[in-house]
Amino acid sequence: MEIFIFSLSGLISYFIGSFPTSYLIAKYLLGIDIRSAGSGNAGATNVLRVVGKTPALITLIVDIFKGVLVMAVIAPMTYPCLEDLLRKDFYFGFLALLVIAGHIWPVFLRFKGGKGVATTLGVAIAALPFALVPSLIIWLGVFFLTSYVSLASIMALLSFPIAVAFIDYSFYTVLFSVIICGIGIYKHKENIKRLLRREEGKTVIYGKYSKK
Repeated sequence: MEIFIFSLSGLISYFIGSFPTSYLIAKYLLGIDIRSAGSGNAGATNVLRVVGKTPALITLIVDIFKGVLVMAVIAPMTYPCLEDLLRKDFYFGFLALLVIAGHIWPVFLRFKGGKGVATTLGVAIAALPFALVPSLIIWLGVFFLTSYVSLASIMALLSFPIAVAFIDYSFYTVLFSVIICGIGIYKHKENIKRLLRREEGKTVIYGKYSKK
C-alpha cells in the first residue's frame, strides 16, 4: 500500500505540474500556440509579451498555485501513510521536484513547457518561506535594475539553495533545492547566451514589450 501511495502521489504531483496554463490561455484568447510565438517559452513572461498583462498575471498565479497545491495539500495529506517508509524531508523534496518537472516537461505539451520558476516559487511559498525571502529580494532588485526577467530569475535561483543551507534545513531539503534550481538555471541556457551577447529582450511592465 505504501508503494502505491508513493507512486500515486508522485504521478498526481507531476500531472498537476503539467497543467498547461500558458498554452490554454494563449489558445483560448488568441488561438495561437504560445510555444510558437514570442520567445517560444510556455511561461508567464512570454504570455505577457504575446497576450497581455492580465492573462500573464493569471498564468503566473495558476503556475505558482501548482507548487503550493502539491506542497500544502498533496504532500502533507499523503505523508502520514508513508512515515514508516520515507523521511519527510525526502518525500516533500521528491514531490517538489516532480511538480516542477511537470511544469518544465509537461506530458500534455509533448514535454515542451516553461522554465519552472513560477512553480518553484509556489513550492517555496508553501514549504520554505524563510529561505524564499532573500531570493525574492534579489529577484526584485535585479529586475528593477536591469528589466531582465531571465537574469533576475537566474540570480534568484542561484541564491535559493544558499539561503536554504544558511537557514539550516536538512540535507535532503538542501539537496533537492540544489537539483531544482540547477534544472531551472539550465533551462535558462539560451537566455544566458543572449545575455552574454547583449541580445536578451527586456521586459517592460509599462509600455511596449520586447519580443525576444
